[in-house]
Amino acid sequence: MIENKTAFYSEGARLQASFYYPENVPVNVSKPVVIINSGYQGFNEFYPKMFAKRLTSQGFSCFGFDYRGMADSEGEKGTVLIEQQVEDVRNAVTFVQSRDDVDSRQVGLIGWGMGAANVVLAAQQGPRVAAVAALNGFYDGERWLRSVHTYDEWTAILETVRQDRTQRVLCGESALADTFEHYPLDPATKEYVGKELEQVYGFGHPTRLQFTESVISTKVERVVQHLAGTPLFIGHGVHNTLHPMTEAESLFAAAPSPKSFYTIDGRHNDFMYGDHPEFIRLCEHVEEFMTDAFRDSVEPARLVRA
Repeated sequence: MIENKTAFYSEGARLQASFYYPENVPVNVSKPVVIINSGYQGFNEFYPKMFAKRLTSQGFSCFGFDYRGMADSEGEKGTVLIEQQVEDVRNAVTFVQSRDDVDSRQVGLIGWGMGAANVVLAAQQGPRVAAVAALNGFYDGERWLRSVHTYDEWTAILETVRQDRTQRVLCGESALADTFEHYPLDPATKEYVGKELEQVYGFGHPTRLQFTESVISTKVERVVQHLAGTPLFIGHGVHNTLHPMTEAESLFAAAPSPKSFYTIDGRHNDFMYGDHPEFIRLCEHVEEFMTDAFRDSVEPARLVRA
């Protein structure tokens, strides 16, 4: 895999990014590109690069980036807002589509974890993309967050969010809290994070409590119907207890066609290793989905020219 580092601007913040190419990629030829988006912590170095290594081995060109405030991207450290990350994804699409070596009709999005919500929202808001793959995500933030807390915990969260909003209004700043204060990791995910992700540069910075309010306000299912005509691939672990399977099932029920549903024999990320058979199988299905979507995105144009 060839990695070419680059950067683009998202609402004034300069974001670090990389294009990933197969070893034998033709030069000066417009090509399809898959933009791979990380989850909550938003680092290109981990999941985007992991997917890119697999996809480039199958001939795909890929693009990954660090969300604002993450790693060496500009932006306020500790501020994690889904609405800002959606803007980052949209601006990444615009950047990629502006290049002469990219076929702007053949740009796809992959989103992992919280990034799954990001890519659906970004595709719904525009600019237009050829395909969207949402993997192991949640799609109604309030429903998801409430489902993984007890009633007493949920009541306390709402009070904390209310107090933090008051503090932002009166003092101008949201309070910092532990990275996973309101994003509780199940035991399997916590073990994986400790073993794999905590070693990634920039991981684990305290996060402002405004993030929790952003999660609660996220309602992907309410807008997914506006993706009509954009193929949607939903993949989810059947044993996922961080983001329960019901999240994926509910999104699939609300989404228009064309859509496809793929069940992963795993939890949230226990299979997320480049050589794990389940990860390879997931990638194979995503590769087939993207190939079909890219072909369909250009065939109508060919027919018109004919």
